[in-house]
Amino acid sequence: MENSTYINNHMELSFDAVSVNEAFSRTAVAMFMAQLDPTLEQIDDVKTAVSEAVTNAIIHGYNEDEPEKQVKMKCMYDENRILTIKVIDEGIGIKNIDKAMQPLYTSKPQMERSGMGFTVMETFMDNISVNSIVDVGTKVTMEKTIGLRTL
Repeated sequence: MENSTYINNHMELSFDAVSVNEAFSRTAVAMFMAQLDPTLEQIDDVKTAVSEAVTNAIIHGYNEDEPEKQVKMKCMYDENRILTIKVIDEGIGIKNIDKAMQPLYTSKPQMERSGMGFTVMETFMDNISVNSIVDVGTKVTMEKTIGLRTL
């Protein structure tokens, strides 16, 4: 992709909040970011962070008895090669974001969750922000600059 000009580009997906779609979201984001000619390490980093964000939306975003549970994923990049990914649920929300982002915290200890989801996202992405309103939903926004490969 030498001498390519990158323009703004985006995609949006909506899928059922079921565990099998976590793998789908990883693959979809990898295919979308392939346009930026990322390194394998960058692809793995983004896929790992997306996996955590989508899993959080599926596991923690909704009560088990809620019908029609959906997760939305919006991906975009700009001319500066900044990849932005938003994972959105319209579920129960997070009462205390600071507490939820602490390593080892989980709202569902009975499920033997590690409580490391946000920590993993922060480790593999350049920026992460979480916006949530109780009984409205949660939006996790992650950014990563995809640098040009050098030989």
